[in-house]
Amino acid sequence: MSGRRGPAEEPSPHSLETAARKRSRSLAALGYTKPQTYEELRAVLSSGTVHFPKRLRQVAIFLWQHPSEVALGTIAQVAEQAGVQPSTLVRFAQIFGYAGFSDFQALFKDRMKGSWPERAGLERAEEPNANLHFLSGMVGASQTSLDRVGNAFDIESFETMVDHLAAAELIYVIGSKRAFPVTAYLSLTLSQQGVRNVLVDNVGSTALDQVGCITPRDAVLAVSFSPYNSITPDLVAVAHERKARILTITDSTFSPLVGLSDTWLEVVESDFAGFRSLAASLAVGMALVHGVVARRTD
Repeated sequence: MSGRRGPAEEPSPHSLETAARKRSRSLAALGYTKPQTYEELRAVLSSGTVHFPKRLRQVAIFLWQHPSEVALGTIAQVAEQAGVQPSTLVRFAQIFGYAGFSDFQALFKDRMKGSWPERAGLERAEEPNANLHFLSGMVGASQTSLDRVGNAFDIESFETMVDHLAAAELIYVIGSKRAFPVTAYLSLTLSQQGVRNVLVDNVGSTALDQVGCITPRDAVLAVSFSPYNSITPDLVAVAHERKARILTITDSTFSPLVGLSDTWLEVVESDFAGFRSLAASLAVGMALVHGVVARRTD
């Protein structure tokens, strides 16, 4: 018997449209109206009451993290960057009451009208030397990431994180894969400032053992970026069960750490040619260390 799916098994355009309409009605049932601004859309996405299947969740994360690219790209370009088919973008737009992606994209274009400086570091003339061009691109991505933090920083959440970390008996610093350079540097800096901490580095696959002695008097400083496929959520879940304070730096409300965290900060890093900056994450992390040391000194 062939394992190939026959045509009859593929969902028809009509069934996809019907499913999208049903999800749109479900949003209305939750008390949501058609978002009229980018901020209203973010409020719906961050509410935690809308649950997307895998591909639509992938779209939601990309829209959350890259609103400028969504505003400026064609549906084909946005779909390619998000790693989905253009039809998936259309389905996503229909969920929120829009006829298609173009109407939905207007939310992002309106947002861009007041934030053109965010693109300044990305719009560079191509350098004659390929290596210098790449360097300029990475510098631009880093500047964009830092500008984004400066323009929309949640100072209240930041102060709360500082309070919890300063009050902790021991700080566990958790992050893996792309986040590990950030957590390694944060742990080093905390140690240099005399703040007791444990870097959960998972050497020898011992990460679960490293958090095994965590107590309610301790705090976790976790860093995690999409696609969220690391061991970090499992480690943070253990700390959460043990009643430790969970403070998180992550890049969207869709991070699995958000629901486990006492407080979290959003830091979205820009990329160039597939390489993503860590400039903003390091800057926010260093500010946290500085705040903790100052609070303990006081």
